[in-house]
Amino acid sequence: MGTAITPQLVDIVDTVTAVRSYSSGMTRTLRTCQVERWGLRMECPTPEDPFYDAEVTWLLPHLNLRLTQQKPRSRHAKGGPSVLTAVRVLRDGRVWRTTDLLLGLAAPGGTTARIVRSEEFAAAVAGRVLRVGDADLALCTVHQTLEELSRFRHDLSSWLAYKHVFEVWPPY
Repeated sequence: MGTAITPQLVDIVDTVTAVRSYSSGMTRTLRTCQVERWGLRMECPTPEDPFYDAEVTWLLPHLNLRLTQQKPRSRHAKGGPSVLTAVRVLRDGRVWRTTDLLLGLAAPGGTTARIVRSEEFAAAVAGRVLRVGDADLALCTVHQTLEELSRFRHDLSSWLAYKHVFEVWPPY
C-alpha cells in the first residue's frame, strides 16, 4: 500500500480578522492571533476533536518552522507531543501564508525528538508535489533542528531560548 500524494497544503492567516483559511477551503476564527517579534502566535479551537480543545501554533519564519501543540479538553489529560513542522512562510502585511513542507519532528518532551511524516514527504517528492528547493529546505530545516535540539537534551524551552524566543512553551 502506497502513501497518497496530496497537493501542497497552504494556510493563510489574516492577522486583522484573526481568521485562518486552510487548503481544504475550511476557515476558523482564532482565539489568539498575535504578531510577535519572533513570528506569529495563534490558538485555534478544535470543536470536532473529542480529546483536544484547541491547537496552539507558533509560526517561526526565520527558522522555517511551525510549532504546534494540542491543548487537551481535560485539565488532567496529558497533551501529545509538540510538533515542529518545516514550512515556508511568506508575510505580506496582515496576511501570513504558510506552505507545509510535509516533514517535521515530534518532540514529546523529556525524551528524544523523532522525525515524522517522512513517508508523506517522500511521496510528495517522488510525485513532484514538492519542488526540489522546498524538499531541500525541509530536509535541512528538520535535520538542523534535530541536531540543535539534541544539544539541549530535547528540551524545547531551552532550544527556543537559544533561538531568542523567551516565551513559555507550551503556553498553557
